[in-house]
Amino acid sequence: MKLPKEITNGFLIFVGIALFFLLMELLNLSNLFYLRLLNVLFIFYGVNRSLKMNLAEGKNGFVPNAISAMVTSFTAVVVSIVALLIYSYAKGGDRYVKSLSEAFMFGGEPSVTTYCLSLFFEGTASCIIVTLLLMLYWNNKYAAD
Repeated sequence: MKLPKEITNGFLIFVGIALFFLLMELLNLSNLFYLRLLNVLFIFYGVNRSLKMNLAEGKNGFVPNAISAMVTSFTAVVVSIVALLIYSYAKGGDRYVKSLSEAFMFGGEPSVTTYCLSLFFEGTASCIIVTLLLMLYWNNKYAAD
């Protein structure tokens, strides 16, 4: 059974982000919050890859490609949040998240669940923004209604 390209590219985004964050932690750079913002490059790459694959297959409808882009990025967000949840509990749960939140833009003392839920909403917003930007970029390649 072959996985759809959206799922495959979503997992590709996840692998890129996971390796990036593990490398940052290995190099003791995880406290630099601005480096965390570079994960959007992996999202752009994966979603753009899905859109290119759709165009190569002759699928040039705007709405189906927008849905494909959203599914790709949302797959990456869901898998990344689940992995973060597992990783957080493996590294000490709330204590680990507290150390992350000091370097990130959280106030108070978030729990693992609160942290993951907040990142889920942030990731969902990122999905929408990346999809809209790439759909605008590829706009002239799609069939007009």
